[in-house]
Amino acid sequence: MNTNYKARIDRVLTYIEANLHTRLTLTDIAEISHFSPYHFHRIFSGFMGETVNDFIARRRLERAVNQLIFKPNLPVTQVALDCGFSSSANFSRAVKLHFGYSPSELRNPDKAESSKIGKLFSKYGKEFQPSDLYPSRVTTHVMNQMGFKDTNMNIEVRELVNKPVCTLTSAQGYKPEGIYAAWDKLINWACNHGIKPEEQERFALAFDNPTVTPIDKCRYAAAIVITEGMPVSAPFELTDIPAGRYAVLHYKGPVENTINAQLSIYSDWLPESGFEPDNYPLMERYLNDAREDGYVEMEIFVKLKDL
Repeated sequence: MNTNYKARIDRVLTYIEANLHTRLTLTDIAEISHFSPYHFHRIFSGFMGETVNDFIARRRLERAVNQLIFKPNLPVTQVALDCGFSSSANFSRAVKLHFGYSPSELRNPDKAESSKIGKLFSKYGKEFQPSDLYPSRVTTHVMNQMGFKDTNMNIEVRELVNKPVCTLTSAQGYKPEGIYAAWDKLINWACNHGIKPEEQERFALAFDNPTVTPIDKCRYAAAIVITEGMPVSAPFELTDIPAGRYAVLHYKGPVENTINAQLSIYSDWLPESGFEPDNYPLMERYLNDAREDGYVEMEIFVKLKDL
């Protein structure tokens, strides 16, 4: 796709994410894109593989489900309002229709019976069970085997300074082939700009929870730290890793088990930490090349704010 088109669609995605709690109209969104309202809908659908309305509805529901799970004491009505629903009743209907389960069943998976309804599978081909996204179940059945039972001892709170980064988004979400393609291009770009491979500070921004979001629609951006003022042009983007406090967990092991390490921060450490996650995506700093070594070594970062 034309890089100008991509930049304009990216502006739209940023705007939608920042305003999911409000009423979003096609006219307002098209204005952000600077495309004609008559053509914007088709351009968006062609780029994203779903309509604007479907994208907004899906993102609201995904954000809501994450809040239901990771903020168990937050009332369902507050979750509904925070995610742009007019009432808890409308919210409950939308959750049931999309996932096949009610909000109460998502919070209490032991009481949830297997469901055959739900748009998530019929529309996106993603099988869904409430128990798959519940952190305590991961902790009970997996964490001890994976060596995360001492998570509280292994996490440090670290202050980061602002870091300018050059980023490239995976065109295939969390699919490995899309991730590796993005990294190959970004690493080559960095080398061509005088940043040797051994000097590259590599981060990844993981915007979505793959338990809830279809893998190919999860947003993943590869990022390499650059010096202030270094020119960046499309298809690469210039952004910043913001300064602040981060919970940092060191992980070394199979790539497929990284989600368990990530969830251990939320389930084992955050509840007693005095912090809650800030509004910034989960971040990974890679310390090796998994393709060469057969395992991944990384630091997992969650930006923090006070309760």
